[in-house]
Amino acid sequence: MSYIWLILLLPALGVIINGFFARWVGRRGVSWIGPGVVGLAFLVACRAFFDIWALPADGRLVEEVFYTWIGSGRFTVEMALQIDPLSVVMMLVVTGVGFLIHVYSVGYMHDDPGYTRYFTYLNLFTLSMLVLVSANNFLLMFIGWEAVGLCSYLLIGFWFERDSAANAGMKAFIVNRIGDFGFLVGMMLIFVTFGTLDFTEVFHAAPGALALGGPTATLIALLLFVGAVGKSAQIPLYVWLPDAMEGPTPVSALIHAATMVTAGVYMLARCSALYVLAPFALAVVATVGVATALFAATIGLVQNDIKRVLAYSTVSQLGYMFTACGVGAFGAAIFHLMMHAFFKALLFLGAGSVIHGMGGEQDIQKMGALRRHMPVTHVTFLIASLAIAGIFPFAGFFSKDEILFSAFASGHYGVWAVAVFTAFLTAFYMFRLHFLIFHGTSRVDREMARHIHESPRVMTRPLAVLAVLSAVGGFVGIPIIYGGNKIGAFLAPALAHTEAHAPHAGVGTELGLMAFSLAVAAVGIALAWRWYLARPEVPGRIAQRYRTLYRLLLNKYFVDEIYDDLVVRPARVGSEAVYQRFDLRVIDGAVNGAGALVRSFASAIRVYQTGYVRNYALSILVGVVLVMAYYLWL
Repeated sequence: MSYIWLILLLPALGVIINGFFARWVGRRGVSWIGPGVVGLAFLVACRAFFDIWALPADGRLVEEVFYTWIGSGRFTVEMALQIDPLSVVMMLVVTGVGFLIHVYSVGYMHDDPGYTRYFTYLNLFTLSMLVLVSANNFLLMFIGWEAVGLCSYLLIGFWFERDSAANAGMKAFIVNRIGDFGFLVGMMLIFVTFGTLDFTEVFHAAPGALALGGPTATLIALLLFVGAVGKSAQIPLYVWLPDAMEGPTPVSALIHAATMVTAGVYMLARCSALYVLAPFALAVVATVGVATALFAATIGLVQNDIKRVLAYSTVSQLGYMFTACGVGAFGAAIFHLMMHAFFKALLFLGAGSVIHGMGGEQDIQKMGALRRHMPVTHVTFLIASLAIAGIFPFAGFFSKDEILFSAFASGHYGVWAVAVFTAFLTAFYMFRLHFLIFHGTSRVDREMARHIHESPRVMTRPLAVLAVLSAVGGFVGIPIIYGGNKIGAFLAPALAHTEAHAPHAGVGTELGLMAFSLAVAAVGIALAWRWYLARPEVPGRIAQRYRTLYRLLLNKYFVDEIYDDLVVRPARVGSEAVYQRFDLRVIDGAVNGAGALVRSFASAIRVYQTGYVRNYALSILVGVVLVMAYYLWL
């Protein structure tokens, strides 16, 4: 598979051409090159997928080594790519969903003055994520890991002239540095333990080098998990993701569906050989995942900004993926990641279509009855809502239920119960969002109502493609038919270390759990219909009756305020104190003191700089006489 480097080269060419030669290719050229290079990369990824599929199950690992990147003593790192079922699935998601988002962006960002810069950043984001998922060693993965963090900063703060956008970009960058420090220390510990950072070597040596449940295995797993918590927005480092909505809506779709936030889940799945040796770390992963899923879902119940509702739903769905990893179902986590990419990209792009049609309005309380004006957006958004709610036969039903079944069958009954309740909340708040936007009585301003329109075809066609994927994508993972779970079978070689930990239960149990979770989702949708369509006065009465709880959820548990009081302000005050007492007095004092000393010395001797040659000659004569007298006296 010597052609695999093209997957990285193509978006890199997009970055170079759009970044340095845009004035020659023009705006129209940028519109073709930006999406085009990602589309071509998707075609290369498709060929890689079929080539890997054609190999025997135990031979689905291909490494392409280009050269030795670092060679220093026993520390050697290759510049090399690893193509296996896990990486090729991620490549398909990144390039496939990313291509649709790029195409959509042509229409959404059409009039933006930073159009060329936008596509340069977007191509760079895609390239960075491809480096991350195709690397064959931890260091190269870390380069991609850091690069997606840089791109998130650039794109979240794309409209940097707005303080809110600039601050959101900095917040994402700083919070992710906390998680990245854990990843970096974990990577160092891996090298100290194994003497290499190569995935294949580390994972093959892990069972012999690490004791099951031992301190080294646990510490490595927890340190890597800290990195995943930051990148994939889990408690307590999730706070950057809701604020990331300050960037353009297609950027939100790319971050939430195909790139940055999926990196942590991918890393856990890639390191499954290490995690199965650390049961305590797996328990931590499951606990944090299910807690995050529930926590974010409760916040999503009352938010009124269309993009923030979707942001908290992403945090919650990522919690599901971490829960799957925590119970040992790494394949289920990747399956849900893939399905989530379809319906979450569709939800964000649908939200962008609504915002576009509403002239920039994002408050769902100022919408209503938009289905008459935006029929394509309405239908596609409905399909995505059904998918994320877990309604049969849409994509989310299969992937979410595999996670719930894995938690139940592996004996994590508490995790399963919380995850099922979270599924109920998800169905409720997503259809609250859908009903308030597209149904009921119009709450749109009269002047705005005259201008509401459906988005152009360059935006609605990607919606249609994603709607089809959200509707039928789940059939690649049918659980109860022998051989029906093709995605699980395909991923198995890359996750072979976890196969012994896969839960087993009867078909009857699985069908019963599926029916129960489907009923729970249906109840959530029905309750949303009753409260927001049939009896729209009820939510207001409930909010009034439970004002404290409502205020707590509306203000997102005041977590940002708590962080501001406990972390940001003390850091600011401490920095100010250090500045006043150390920078000004010690550092500036030393520098200024050195300058003052030179000035004093110069002031003392400049009286002798008269400019008269006779004075200088006299000084020389006096000096010679003194030197000669000194030697004669000795």
